[in-house]
Amino acid sequence: MSGGLPLLLLGGFLLGGAWSIWRADTDDGRRTGPQVVFAVILLVAAVLASAAGVLRLI
Repeated sequence: MSGGLPLLLLGGFLLGGAWSIWRADTDDGRRTGPQVVFAVILLVAAVLASAAGVLRLI
């Protein structure tokens, strides 16, 4: 298996985690500060992993 495919899978997994944290809102519909920070961190990690996977496949 190429080194790029696991990175793409990891990027998709991290993207799913960021989406699930973003969707987990409180009772009043507002997101907390740590929720936003963690979702952004996961989103950045997903983009980096996906970009690295694409570059490894090229």
